[in-house]
Amino acid sequence: MKAILLAGGKGTRLRPLTIHTPKPIVPIFDRPFLHYQLDLLKRVPEIDEVILSLNYQPRRIEELFGDGGDSGLSIKYVVEPAPLGTAGAVRYAGESLRESVVVFNGDVLTEVDLAAVIALHRERKAKATIVLTPVDNPSAYGLVETDAAGNIQRFLEKPKPDEITCETINAGIYVLEPETFERIPKDMPWSIERSFFPSLIERDETFVAYVDRGYWIDIGTPEKYMQVHRDVMDGRFHAAPFAGAASPASITWVAPGARVEDGAILEGPCFIDDATIVKAGARIGPYSVIGRHCHIEERAVVEGSIVWANTRISQEAVVRGSILGRHCHIGRNATIQNGVVLGDKSVITDHSRCTGMSHQPLATSHRP
Repeated sequence: MKAILLAGGKGTRLRPLTIHTPKPIVPIFDRPFLHYQLDLLKRVPEIDEVILSLNYQPRRIEELFGDGGDSGLSIKYVVEPAPLGTAGAVRYAGESLRESVVVFNGDVLTEVDLAAVIALHRERKAKATIVLTPVDNPSAYGLVETDAAGNIQRFLEKPKPDEITCETINAGIYVLEPETFERIPKDMPWSIERSFFPSLIERDETFVAYVDRGYWIDIGTPEKYMQVHRDVMDGRFHAAPFAGAASPASITWVAPGARVEDGAILEGPCFIDDATIVKAGARIGPYSVIGRHCHIEERAVVEGSIVWANTRISQEAVVRGSILGRHCHIGRNATIQNGVVLGDKSVITDHSRCTGMSHQPLATSHRP
């Protein structure tokens, strides 16, 4: 069985982080995001190959994952000649497929039981099966209505309060029959949500829902990207190095090759990657993630922030609730706070102040 992973987007909602780093390989702690999706696919032994549908900076992704040997799954790369939309990408990547295929959106992190989804698809002899997830605020999403038997009835985009009839939304995970791909026009943009799925309903074909009430999040915004790290550190999503800990929220995880000097203060949960130096008097506060080869100088403070590799935070600088890309330099006594997102190689000079627009609490994942 094959899986198609739709990873061709430009990650515009995560810019400037994704200008030089395609969204599938933005780091979650010390691993590219795509690894977490491959981990989920590996739980289904019959999935023997993953087809990565790419468009934006495909070489960066292929250089990192190769033929998939290191990930335990065979990986095939298909590069769209131009953006084809979600349905167009599926047809282009799955042109030669003749058996049921799992399709995954490239920005979804979940612990759904894929084997159970596939089993339901086969049991119902469905043309398509879609995973749905419940949300607290359905008006911000497109709703998916089902009948009592789990058949898809309707898609409703951004409903008004008086139009909300359910709480379930498209989770971006499908099992599809390739025989249906012929209705997708070749070589032109086509939406799986707005065109392909409605065609199944119009033709009265078997189109069923699998409702998953476990963990699910779309990492495509800075707020959600930060939330994923918090969820791992709080034990809401199970991933290394915090998985299995009795009290993950108390862990201060320091890679063996990192150096934390005497007098530095670490407050859990936090994560410090390999070859990073934290100088005496610096403080790493809760929910901070420091990448490889970073340098946190004396009396610098990092709280609730994500710092990518090779970044230097100078003496007495403060970084709170923000994301810093690779190779950034934060000058002495500078302050970065309230949701600032800096792209790679950003330089903030001494004594500067950068404050984001967001004063809202971090977004929460849909389910604990």
